[in-house]
Amino acid sequence: MDHHTLIVPRVDGERDMVYDIESRFDSADAWPSDPARSTEAARQAAIAFVAALPRLPLMFANHPSRSASGISQYGADEPRELRDLTGFRGGYSRPGAHTIGGFDQMTAIVGGLWDSMLAEGRRFWIVASSDSHVHYDEPTRQGSDFWPGEFHKTYVKARHTYDDVLDGLRQGRAFAVAGDLISELDITARAGRATAELGGTLKARPGQAVSLAIRFRDPAGPNHGGRTPAVTHVDVIVGDISGPVADPQIDRTPSTRVVMRLTSKDWTCKGEVCAIMTRLPGVAHSQYVRLRGTSTQDDEPQMDTAGENPWDDLWFYSNPIFIERGVIVVRSTASGGRIRTPAWAQADGRAHTHAP
Repeated sequence: MDHHTLIVPRVDGERDMVYDIESRFDSADAWPSDPARSTEAARQAAIAFVAALPRLPLMFANHPSRSASGISQYGADEPRELRDLTGFRGGYSRPGAHTIGGFDQMTAIVGGLWDSMLAEGRRFWIVASSDSHVHYDEPTRQGSDFWPGEFHKTYVKARHTYDDVLDGLRQGRAFAVAGDLISELDITARAGRATAELGGTLKARPGQAVSLAIRFRDPAGPNHGGRTPAVTHVDVIVGDISGPVADPQIDRTPSTRVVMRLTSKDWTCKGEVCAIMTRLPGVAHSQYVRLRGTSTQDDEPQMDTAGENPWDDLWFYSNPIFIERGVIVVRSTASGGRIRTPAWAQADGRAHTHAP
């Protein structure tokens, strides 16, 4: 497979854990070069080793379609391999493999690979990573990258601890955004007295309506591109959960669709913070719901082209909420003490608190 990021929990022996993983499995670490480290057997051995560690790291595919030759023509990272990896779970410049609205095709296509995995019921989350090598302001070195966080960011809802930030990533309490289009995003799905937020699961009775409370912060200040973008529309995307697929190379699911498009006339704002109340129709099948938003007028994100100004084409994507259709059992619980409300934090650890 292609380039990945591994985040190791902050524990005693953290340095030794990283050294052990890299020295055993990193394809670029072997000297002299060892072709055996780039085989499927090596990948499976590495994942099995990592999965057996007492504190599980997190792993992200940084640019899974970088080596793709076109839409649905994958290269080093294939759908079957991503599905294989989840069995252990807890802008590309190359020809034919351009990003779509600044995001990988595996994320950006409604009803595409990501949706096909969510439709299986997989808790498979997205992040925006910063694979930064040489900054674009270094032309003598042919730089083409942004600094980490300069263009793409991942925001995680977490308490200000290492463990909770990693738990937020592991549980899908996160969204990805380009160009600081938004800096906070809260989605609460409600069916009767039951609620769920990003990454969570809502239990709903057959035919029961689900309300969505959406809250986002559209920051007023300029981004690193010197622009002050505004959200033009937010799409509510829903897909049916149909269970495992027979072909692990499948990268489409027909049920996923944009069920509503919300614009400024649908939300109310107080300063930078905007709120939307809307409702999904009665639950006929187990399904999931996710959001995306943009600064453009495009109905769908377009494939990026050489020379395009990325600051003119900004999108954000939320991780989903799953809605399971079934019988609901409500139990009364009592708890003492005060629970500290998590705050949105960037994955680099810098926190951004806000009033509830």
